[in-house]
Amino acid sequence: FPLFLQVTCNCFTISNGEMQDVGVGLYPSMSLLNHSCDPNCVIVFEGYQLLLHSVREIQIGEELTISYVESLMPTRERQKQLMRQYCFECDCPLCQNQEKDAEKLAGEEHAWKEVKDAVNEVRYPKSKEEWKHVLARCQNLLRSHKGHLPDTNIYQLKMLDCAMDACINLESWEEALYYGSRTLEPYRLYYPGFHPLRAVQLMRVGKLQYSQGMVPQALETLKQAYNIMKVTHGTDHSLMKALMEIKEECEAMMRIQ
Repeated sequence: FPLFLQVTCNCFTISNGEMQDVGVGLYPSMSLLNHSCDPNCVIVFEGYQLLLHSVREIQIGEELTISYVESLMPTRERQKQLMRQYCFECDCPLCQNQEKDAEKLAGEEHAWKEVKDAVNEVRYPKSKEEWKHVLARCQNLLRSHKGHLPDTNIYQLKMLDCAMDACINLESWEEALYYGSRTLEPYRLYYPGFHPLRAVQLMRVGKLQYSQGMVPQALETLKQAYNIMKVTHGTDHSLMKALMEIKEECEAMMRIQ
């Protein structure tokens, strides 16, 4: 078993506070955890420290599982990645039922394939000019496929996320909120229960609502983020502390009003 394959199979992608990839690391004890596309645990990072949190009640003797791949992908794509990188087929209930695959690829095929190609071409921009180019591409595609792709299509959803990131980096807060708000229902659909990605997305949208003076809406969104993040991140995580700060600011504003 070549050393490179051992590293590829056992390394973890290190994420920052907003769940963006910043590197890879080896965590031998965590490499013992097996995979499920519907896992009972999630991994989050605090710097380079890897934290494991259960996201539902675990029975005595039940195996702890995490997802090795992004659960947003359709079943076929998940299976291909698991076979390519980890050399096994997953037979979890999600894969057997191919649950939500129809929603994930809803809309006209030619449209989502074009959006998929565009999303895959995006590399993290390093300047405002590059961000402007990314945003223009997103705007054009979202405009041209209006009515052809629902926001629940996973490639449309990724395009909305990309547009939101571009607007935040360009300090276009109102437009960022427009794109971010459109992602919340698909996130709820694809990340039910407790999932760190949904918690972070709710927090980002809540902050944008607060920046636009939408205090009651921001407080409701941040409360949803809090209820998920206390499970997925724990109360001592730095991101949770930042969330509690802005939530308390909202609550203070509501008392004044």
